[in-house]
Amino acid sequence: MTPELVTALRPLLAAEAHAEAAATGTDPGDLEQTVWLRLVEHLDAAGLPRDPPRWLRDTAHTEARRTRHTTLIERPYATEPVADPADGPERLALAADHRAAVRETVRLLPARCARLLGALLSPDDLTYRQIAGELGISQGAVGPERSRCLGCLRRMLTPEVAARLARG
Repeated sequence: MTPELVTALRPLLAAEAHAEAAATGTDPGDLEQTVWLRLVEHLDAAGLPRDPPRWLRDTAHTEARRTRHTTLIERPYATEPVADPADGPERLALAADHRAAVRETVRLLPARCARLLGALLSPDDLTYRQIAGELGISQGAVGPERSRCLGCLRRMLTPEVAARLARG
């Protein structure tokens, strides 16, 4: 492919990409770049197309249709957290310190509460049924036991949280 051919085809592809992109809601530059990539791939496989202008128009249309189809079937994740600019390193460090204090206090609770809250804080995200089976209690007892244990944890943490806040 000669530089003269690229120079001659560039305005045609730019116009086609602009027209097709407007119909699909995509960026014309992205579409244009994709068509150039397809041309290079075509050159490697089959050599120069017989009618390069027609090939560019057809490929631009095909890629725009593919993009439109992909846009219709793909959905972004709605559960991704949005970064808060206020979450600087200091706040993240304090939050990690607070989580460590909670976990340490959970270990100081009576054995039954420590096991229950440890299971609730597990990264495995256990269900009440799984927790009940692990602790050997009925599933209906998990909720009330959880409430009692959280009350105990809250009473134990209150002086710790107050002391931490007073320092800084």
